[in-house]
Amino acid sequence: MPQDFERSTAMEMIVRPRRLRRTAAMRDMVRETHLHPSTLVYPLFIVPGTGIRTEVVSMPEVFQLSVDEAVRECATLARLGVRAVILFGIPETKDSVGSGAYADNGIVQRAVRAIKAEVPGMLIVTDVCLCEYTDHGHCGLLEGDRILNDPTLDLLAQTAVSHAEAGADIIAPSDMMDGRVGAIRHALDKNGFQELALMSYAVKYASGFYGPFRDAAHSAPSFGDRRSHQMDPANIREALKEARLDLDEGADILMVKPALPYLDVINALYRGTDVPIAAYQVSGEYAMLHAAARNGWLDLDLVMEESLLAIRRAGASIIISYFAKRFAQGRSLE
Repeated sequence: MPQDFERSTAMEMIVRPRRLRRTAAMRDMVRETHLHPSTLVYPLFIVPGTGIRTEVVSMPEVFQLSVDEAVRECATLARLGVRAVILFGIPETKDSVGSGAYADNGIVQRAVRAIKAEVPGMLIVTDVCLCEYTDHGHCGLLEGDRILNDPTLDLLAQTAVSHAEAGADIIAPSDMMDGRVGAIRHALDKNGFQELALMSYAVKYASGFYGPFRDAAHSAPSFGDRRSHQMDPANIREALKEARLDLDEGADILMVKPALPYLDVINALYRGTDVPIAAYQVSGEYAMLHAAARNGWLDLDLVMEESLLAIRRAGASIIISYFAKRFAQGRSLE
């Protein structure tokens, strides 16, 4: 009798977490991390012309779009529940000072005005950098092979103000010049845009995952690389320093780029600051999942959602992802 009692007690003390995994409804009810299309930002590449919708070879289901096609894409996204896009422009011509970036009638400025007119509820984030607009492909002005930091700040500020005047909702400087957040914040405030938010690419690593983006945006440097201003992938304490500097200069949202290789950095910023954290699931992350799926090695929709959940779980409340539209389409079918 005592032996049977001991065995019964031992059986009763087994902890059974599987009880809460038994059905889909049960799993949904106790889920800790949730994804929703409204937390995703979809990147758009805007090109000159009309009626243009050209798929990026290295990024399946991603297109270079003319302004009219970008408007149609935004209307579709809005119906799916994706409420925000980030715009990257490919100008008609390029020059050494990236003048297309801050031209009143630049490609991004035209796209912002058109989207706001036709899809007024869409939140528009604009990327601020010179690399897509310079004929040398670097993020700032050059003196020989040297990228000039301080002279570049004035042009970045001009670009930000021109985007604000066109109707952008969030300005996102991605150049990684020192002091650019402060320069942009000062210029926006001076021109009456005190309420416009800044989403800083605070922690942007010199990553090998950017290759397909440079195909899409035609922004590969003509010489050298960007390691003099983008961060060393080995460093996390430096990331925290960059984030603190950008907060001190007026950033409202901090971004980490790329996302999946730097989940520890996302989490460190989430725990160490009190502002929203954004993460950019970049082109290489997107392309490699597509490539594996096309070879039959992975289920694309499963790994898409798993990767987005990982980024969200790490602490990102905003995820910029080329999967945003696909994820939202899947949700609309449920």
